[in-house]
Amino acid sequence: MIKTKKEVILLKEKSSIVVFGGSFNPPLNSHFAIAEQVLNQYKEVEKVIFVPVNQNYPKKGLEKNKYRYNMLKMITDKNNKFLLSDIDMEGNKSLNTIEILRKVQKQFPDKQVSFIIGSDNLKELNTWKNSEELISNYKILVMERNNDKLEEIINQNELLKKYKENIKKINEEIRSNYNSTYVRAQIKNGKSVRYLLPDEIYEYIEKNNLYKE
Repeated sequence: MIKTKKEVILLKEKSSIVVFGGSFNPPLNSHFAIAEQVLNQYKEVEKVIFVPVNQNYPKKGLEKNKYRYNMLKMITDKNNKFLLSDIDMEGNKSLNTIEILRKVQKQFPDKQVSFIIGSDNLKELNTWKNSEELISNYKILVMERNNDKLEEIINQNELLKKYKENIKKINEEIRSNYNSTYVRAQIKNGKSVRYLLPDEIYEYIEKNNLYKE
């Protein structure tokens, strides 16, 4: 039987993989809450893949690959909807977004691949490498930040307007004033961050004396 265009679209949307990239330096409860929220909101999403950046990514204070990978693994191993990938950690330099998405698509050729991005980065997406391929081939799940409005951002950018059907908003914002930078500063200053992190990650940081220098 030949499927209608609508049926093909529905089938595609029922089978989706979401890429969640970041430094995860360290991973916080809010990171995992965002991933869980995406799974709740989009029933077609089968898995969320955490992709930590390479330690050679140009970001100050970035902990070594093995520590950030191990911290993520302790949590992703306990959730059958979470996956962990080291594809950005394999070489000596960090991959750009389109390279990561291409690799994930090869691993899951029959899935729709999406990725999570903040609205602050969405504003600059047209300047990224292969930006049109990125937005035309993959779906984008956007977290609105700093009072940004997704519709306004799209309407101010011709590339985003062209492919607006591929851009979706994560509805319920994860409200937290604490990010990884804040957590690292607290650890360095000898302050407790126990309830900002999963217990396993808190204990791992203590055991390996991370972020204290």
